[in-house]
Amino acid sequence: MILLLKWLALALAIMFTGWIIPGITISNFTTALIAAVVIALINLGIKPVLVFLTLPINILTLGIFILVINALLFMFMAYLVPGVEVNGFWSAFLGALVLSILSVGISWL
Repeated sequence: MILLLKWLALALAIMFTGWIIPGITISNFTTALIAAVVIALINLGIKPVLVFLTLPINILTLGIFILVINALLFMFMAYLVPGVEVNGFWSAFLGALVLSILSVGISWL
């Protein structure tokens, strides 16, 4: 039950991100639900590998390079999910930043 609530909350956060960030378009709520699953799978599978591989640059930038990784993974999610459009790196960067902040709140559920 709690997993379903977190999934719905993440989908709402994705819709909200698309609503407030110019350059990010989410076509409908069903697309946001699919995007939530894809983001969760990317965060479980691909992100830890990328963070490990970029560990030296993360240390040099005191962890700020993680924001770049999040933006690139957000763009990758948009590439995988039809109905999600991200126009450029800076839109993805801001979208990933907003989604990360909202995800902190979701994790408290």
